[in-house]
Amino acid sequence: MKQILASCSASISELKKNPTALLAEAEGCPIAILNHNVPAAYLIPAETYEWLMEKIEDQELAQIVIDRSNELKDAIEVNIDDL
Repeated sequence: MKQILASCSASISELKKNPTALLAEAEGCPIAILNHNVPAAYLIPAETYEWLMEKIEDQELAQIVIDRSNELKDAIEVNIDDL
């Protein structure tokens, strides 16, 4: 059996019946959507999703910085006045 990573859960049938009421009842917490008592999806508020996407983008940018800082040994030093 899979672990349910949310304190609220609902069946797909409950979600179809009244999604707005389900979101209101969860009060901003994630909702595990179950199919035959197995998590099929997680429903999260839009604000939480947007925050997660920003964190993922920040992590990707941080990795680019790390990768580029490792390339410093190959860099050529230039004086701006020479350009």
